[in-house]
Amino acid sequence: MNKKQRNGFITILVGAIIWVSPVPADVSVLAWHLMALFVATVLGFILQPLPIGAVAFISVTFAVLSGLLKVGDALAGYGNSTIWLIVCAFLYSRGFIKSGLGKRIAFRIIHAIGKSALSLGYAIALSELVISPATPSATARGGGIMYPIVRSLAGALGSEPGATAKKIGTYLMQVGYHCDAVTCTMFVTSMAGNPLCVALAAKTLGVEVTWMGWASAAIVPGLISLLLVPFVMLKLTKPELVSIPNAKRLAEKELREMGPMSNSEKYLTVVFLGSLFFWATSSITHVGATAVAMAAVCIMIILDVICWKDVISEKGAWDAMFWMGSLMTLASALAKSGIIKWMAGNAGAMISSIGLGWVGSALILLLFYTYIHYCFASVTARISALYAAFIAVSVAVGAPPLLTAIVFGIFADVPISLTHYGNGCAPIYFGGDYVTQGEWWRNGFIMTTITTIIYLTIGAAWWKIIGLW
Repeated sequence: MNKKQRNGFITILVGAIIWVSPVPADVSVLAWHLMALFVATVLGFILQPLPIGAVAFISVTFAVLSGLLKVGDALAGYGNSTIWLIVCAFLYSRGFIKSGLGKRIAFRIIHAIGKSALSLGYAIALSELVISPATPSATARGGGIMYPIVRSLAGALGSEPGATAKKIGTYLMQVGYHCDAVTCTMFVTSMAGNPLCVALAAKTLGVEVTWMGWASAAIVPGLISLLLVPFVMLKLTKPELVSIPNAKRLAEKELREMGPMSNSEKYLTVVFLGSLFFWATSSITHVGATAVAMAAVCIMIILDVICWKDVISEKGAWDAMFWMGSLMTLASALAKSGIIKWMAGNAGAMISSIGLGWVGSALILLLFYTYIHYCFASVTARISALYAAFIAVSVAVGAPPLLTAIVFGIFADVPISLTHYGNGCAPIYFGGDYVTQGEWWRNGFIMTTITTIIYLTIGAAWWKIIGLW
């Protein structure tokens, strides 16, 4: 038995053990079997007896054959709007690469501040911070805007997936993604699920969380977390190209050779700025991020920035659609089955009975709420399933309502970094093939934990100063 066969056997065995274990009271057999399948799927992602797309598709197929899901429900994940935003983001990136616009932007950045890997990391962080308040889709911001530029930066410095990935590409990809995750925590308008938290807080606790109230609570710990990302990633994924002493000369030479902007670059610039405008004004125009991205791809095809062959040959897009769509299906079915709420309710009751006071109780609830994100492929899905229940339990044990609403809203986004399926932006950066799954999970756990500590220490002190508790 080779390694892949052994890992496959372990994956099936763990799922089978959970499947045949006694079903807890108040949990349906269907919900328990879905949990067994989901655990086995995530374990398959970790051990990889087969590519993760294959593991995910086999899991969904098994769900249909075993009667856990109807065919229509099983395939619904592939029609999720976030999935198609991810696909379009890959195609967007293809346009940046093919036209040369991404390379031009990258060399402009390198020319301006590209003295070291760390300076490029902070350029990415600053870019994320500037555009995050006006871009309510983390997938659009990270995948549609930042990823093509980050990918082009890596390529411009001679770092491609494979043998040269560690030169600087792995570092830049990790900085890009983790910065996107941190900026999600900082503003109501920087992540699609945040307004849902605001709405649920008003409905559940009767408190109003304003845009400025959220931003003022998150700004200090958020900025510290954002400042740490490039530095921490430098330690975790140290690039071979730490210093770039000849960066300015290299950039000047490459820009000279590229010559003036081509028509494709000019067209893509207009498309890019138009997309950014509509993503930023979606609350006014009521045009969704996915619709904007689809329109952008169509315009790029019409203007010959990319061709149909580019679309069908973009393997990263279709691979991501397969495994992320399958996982969306399973995670959604798991949430609807009620087992996640059952787990949350039991955890809340148990913590309340310990008698730790509201600070200790809320802290335990918050940590459980954070790290259970391993079970979710969507931040919005986790908010829908857990946010109202967790803030209600926290307030019941004595936590201040406004503080609870804001902090649990922030911590809806903190664990985005944990996995390569943590939000819609994750599959895009992961699909760049610069970062292995093992590295992703390790770095994600470390960065999530660091951000958690910052928010619970410096953040807590700051919240005391501004009068939240």
